[in-house]
Amino acid sequence: MIGIILTVLVALEALYIMGLEMFGSPKKQAETFELEEEFTKVPEVRSLLGNQGIYNGMLGVLILLTMVVLNGAAEMTMLKLFMAYIIVVAIYGSMTAAKKIILVQGLPAALALLALILHI
Repeated sequence: MIGIILTVLVALEALYIMGLEMFGSPKKQAETFELEEEFTKVPEVRSLLGNQGIYNGMLGVLILLTMVVLNGAAEMTMLKLFMAYIIVVAIYGSMTAAKKIILVQGLPAALALLALILHI
């Protein structure tokens, strides 16, 4: 049960990040992603953030869809794979973008993965 709750929170976080990346103001994006505000106003950067938002949004949707459509071993396998993927992406993001990504995105996914593995 804890694993499922944490997994839902990870999915909701991905959808929230999508909202920030696709629809957030340049000021909010700059604060959230540790960027200069002027940088987030550049049309190409706005386009890149929007593109990244689509990926985050789809990840959130797929996690939730997995929980609705699949069950049993198939559901658990897919959810574990999604959490592992988010951990890998968070590690990369913390090395290349903002250090806090490992805590903000990686830690919740790691806790969810651990809870799913331990069946708690």
